[in-house]
Amino acid sequence: MFQLNLKLALRALWKNKSSSVINIIGLGVGLAGCLLLLIYVNYEWSFDRQSRNAANVYVAMTNVGDENGNITATFNGTSTGLAELLKTSIPDIQYITRMNYGSERLIANGINTFKQMAKFAEPDIFRMYDYTFIAGSPNSALSQPNSVVLTETMAKLLFGTTDVLNRAVKIEGSYDFSVTGIVKDLPKNSSNRFDFLMPWSVYGSFNPSAKGIHWDNYSFITLVRLKESADTQAINKKISSLVNATLKQNTGFPAHFLYPLSRLHLFGSFEKGKNTGGEIQQIRLLFGLAIGILLIACINFMNLAIAKSEKRTKEVGIKKTIGATKLSLISQFLLESIVLSFVSFILSVTIAELALPWFNNLLDISATLNYSSIWIWPALLGIIILTGIIAGSYPAFYLSSFNPIQALKKRNTTKKSIPISFRQLLVIGQFSFAVLLIVATLVIYNQIRYISGRPIGIAVDALAEMPQDGILSQKFEVFKTQLLKSGVASSVSQSSERLAHQSGFIKGVEWSDMRPSDKEALFNKIATTYDYIQTTGTKLIAGRDFSPLHPTDTAGLLISSAAAKVMGLKDPVGKTITQAGNRRTIIGVFQDYVWDSPYRSSVPMIIGYDPGATGTIIIRLSATESLSSSIATISGIAKSINPMYPANLRLTSASYTEMMQKEKRLGTLSNVFGGLSIFISCMGLYALVAFSAQQRTKEFGIRKVLGANLFQLVSLLSASFIRLILVALVIAIPISCYLMQKWLGNFEYQAGISWWIIALTVIGTIFIAMVTISLQAYKSARANPLQALKYE
Repeated sequence: MFQLNLKLALRALWKNKSSSVINIIGLGVGLAGCLLLLIYVNYEWSFDRQSRNAANVYVAMTNVGDENGNITATFNGTSTGLAELLKTSIPDIQYITRMNYGSERLIANGINTFKQMAKFAEPDIFRMYDYTFIAGSPNSALSQPNSVVLTETMAKLLFGTTDVLNRAVKIEGSYDFSVTGIVKDLPKNSSNRFDFLMPWSVYGSFNPSAKGIHWDNYSFITLVRLKESADTQAINKKISSLVNATLKQNTGFPAHFLYPLSRLHLFGSFEKGKNTGGEIQQIRLLFGLAIGILLIACINFMNLAIAKSEKRTKEVGIKKTIGATKLSLISQFLLESIVLSFVSFILSVTIAELALPWFNNLLDISATLNYSSIWIWPALLGIIILTGIIAGSYPAFYLSSFNPIQALKKRNTTKKSIPISFRQLLVIGQFSFAVLLIVATLVIYNQIRYISGRPIGIAVDALAEMPQDGILSQKFEVFKTQLLKSGVASSVSQSSERLAHQSGFIKGVEWSDMRPSDKEALFNKIATTYDYIQTTGTKLIAGRDFSPLHPTDTAGLLISSAAAKVMGLKDPVGKTITQAGNRRTIIGVFQDYVWDSPYRSSVPMIIGYDPGATGTIIIRLSATESLSSSIATISGIAKSINPMYPANLRLTSASYTEMMQKEKRLGTLSNVFGGLSIFISCMGLYALVAFSAQQRTKEFGIRKVLGANLFQLVSLLSASFIRLILVALVIAIPISCYLMQKWLGNFEYQAGISWWIIALTVIGTIFIAMVTISLQAYKSARANPLQALKYE
């Protein structure tokens, strides 16, 4: 029976070539879009979940509050003291490690020199993840201060092979290390990737703030692996009590808590100490988009199958007359749908594989279709069968329910209980989803444009930054003098952080008339030297910049307007504050600028004078020199002073552009897959108009003979479909506005939903539908009436 049904299905597909091609292309393109989005969703969902013990790995989080005990910020930075306290006080902790966020550092083997991602961590890091050691042992790889672990790619880059145990490398041109382990590269969807890893015990040599045990610098990561039987809620309560007792404080909220590392990437947003989601909202949006595109393709199939039903009524009548059951007919039609789904799926996989390199490049990921996985084939088979059943279910039940007598008479006497057919509902649903995507795309575009136009607070034009590597830390003044003398720079300064950064959080800042609760106030700290305000173009509200004309500026401090507000200082200049035991005098107040995220207000900032805290050189390029010649000159001067390191000059504007990459990628995805859904919808609409025109061939011939003109015939064929599009607009626009308003709620700064978005959506949708309908309607209306009257 199955073989017979399969033969009948293939014959039916071959007999109706045009509709089969439309269905295969529509389903194939829809499945390809759905498949690409599901690959990305799975990639994001798998973030930090690759390890066998991923469910037991936690990251320590920090809460910061105000004087009323309300939590104002939550982040994953901790001080160095927390790990030591937890290690000795909580027996349910199996392993614990401190590590830094990572940065690019120079590594060389005597011949080859590269600047790659370096991290520092304690040895238990190898028990947090399933690091696969190609050489060396996880038990001893970081046991010595001068040991370094390389990834497989890093080892091959340096030495051309992975057989490099005990080989010597030089870090930052000054520190000698010995290779004690080679590990396989972690996938891109892991938060703890590195190119080379060094022991935490030597991190203090690279970053003085990591030395010792302290509780005022929250620039480090603490990872914890709990025992399987551990009660996380009980542990978090104990952590809160321990920290309060150690610091002799009572904040009214937990200062620290453990949070599953596998959830941080997607559920990393907190408000008032409670999780409010995060990237998962974007993933849910894309998952909904994937399902929506697939449903649109399935609706195309349903519509065409229902539209062709009159051609198959005689077939159904004859089969029922000779004894075919309803179940056998349903099986036959479903098998036709599944066969078509299978052919479409082959096309979709081909499209997906061809598009995957572009897709990975667009999203900066390395997702693949892993055909060797034991789960991939059941999943793909499930998609084929599910798509076939969804697409063919209603047509199968619809066709199999025909009365054989009425079917053979070519009449259907079924009375409609509602004034609209199921096929029309499907068209409305199809275009409603397309309208929703158009609105979403325009709202995302408008939000990106609005944030891009928000004042940054610094003059990023003609501003460049470069890492203060190697000997540039000691010879900054020499480098600065040569740049100014060459004429390529009008001003130069140095800073412990880049202008756009996400580190340097501190507490423990003290000032006069502060309340006890103000000790929990969080600040961002930058260390710099002279001419910082002048170089960056930051706007001064009061006071002045650091200057060599004022020797006392070495104990001076610049604060942001937000910091002045937190401190309650109406006239801050001249006031004294204390940080880490050092008294400093405020010499200037500058306007807040965007340094962390353009989507929310930044944490208050303080800038202190410290020539020893190096990191980044900031250069204000001269307006009289071209950009290319300026870059060449700066690179040449840097190489002459610091020959071991590349200059790595970077325009500051590029850093701020990168801040918005996530939303820009979402906008691009909405554009691409929104356009895809519109294309599939238009394919279905075109086919329906063509079929409707075919059914009305004789009517059109008679009307033309009686004097109907071209416009009247096009209008006659178009009117019913345009009404459906208008209904779709009425339904979809309120829903899309509601959903996008919720999405905008994730941002502190919102562009809102402008009137032009609705107007453009309405005009654009009607125009696209009209073009699609008119192409086929015009073709039908232009047909020779004599040929039309010979029809049948």
